[in-house]
Amino acid sequence: MKKGRSRKSRLRWYLEYGAVRVLFFVTAMIPIRVVSVLSVLLGDLFYLLVARRRNIAINNLRRAFVQRSESEIRSIARRSCGAFFLTFLEMIKYRDVLLSTGLIEDVKRGRQGLEVAESQEILALFAKAREIHDSSGGCIFVTPHIGNWEFLPYISSIVGIPMVVVVRPLDNPYLQRLIYANRAQSGQLFIAKSNSMFALQEALRHGKSIGMLPDQSTAKGVIVNYFGSPATATPIPAMLSVLYKRPIVVVACCRRGQASGSRGDGGFTGVVSDPIYPGDYKSEKAEIIRLTEAMTVEMQRIVTAFPEQYLWIHNRWKTYKKENLWTKDV
Repeated sequence: MKKGRSRKSRLRWYLEYGAVRVLFFVTAMIPIRVVSVLSVLLGDLFYLLVARRRNIAINNLRRAFVQRSESEIRSIARRSCGAFFLTFLEMIKYRDVLLSTGLIEDVKRGRQGLEVAESQEILALFAKAREIHDSSGGCIFVTPHIGNWEFLPYISSIVGIPMVVVVRPLDNPYLQRLIYANRAQSGQLFIAKSNSMFALQEALRHGKSIGMLPDQSTAKGVIVNYFGSPATATPIPAMLSVLYKRPIVVVACCRRGQASGSRGDGGFTGVVSDPIYPGDYKSEKAEIIRLTEAMTVEMQRIVTAFPEQYLWIHNRWKTYKKENLWTKDV
């Protein structure tokens, strides 16, 4: 990289880092209802100013919901931008609550103020996830980028599921360290997406579960039916499921105020699918494709129920020029 370009990148990183630190400070100081309003404002600005992402979101929604009107499509796209910002602002507001060792006791006693858990209902749902983890000796938890996916490592820690979580590193190294430090407080192990296979295998061998967000396109993905159109999905969860005989479980933490794309009535609801078990098969490739399709169906159900909370700004139906090996000899 040339010196001038390197300096520009570093300057941009510093400015981004400074802006995020200010946002962290402001968010920590203001009430959650003001945080909700702030996320809507930030989302609206993003929607108006970042044309490329806005267009991707609108085109994705047109493909996914062909029966919806154009005004509905654009409304969902705008609200999903606000929900994206709210995910991280909520994490700042509720981190201390999620880290509280007395959270479960407060939930059992029905104390008010623990909006993040809603409380008995959501922990009861994730207790189901704990039962699946225990009975399987570890499993593969997957979630789409919906609701507040950042809560899930904390919730799994609260209900006693040891987990290794795969994340995509940020381009900005200063922000990466800041975000990693916050995530690591959950007590779970976070690893970079690249070269993560060995760590995931080790986790399953030692009875831990793994967490992934496998709902984005990938050049080496399995072709699946997603909202009626072919899309690529990573085969990694299914490959690990077949290799270690562990079930895939689709989970999510979504806001009850789904229609507004923000907190609405201030509560959350959890989703924990029935486990998707690997079966007997003649073709390993065919079984991997079956499991990936089943996982995608469960994720689509959640997205259909909470469309305003999904990350539509990702190019989910991206096409690739390279030949896809998963479509051959199945």
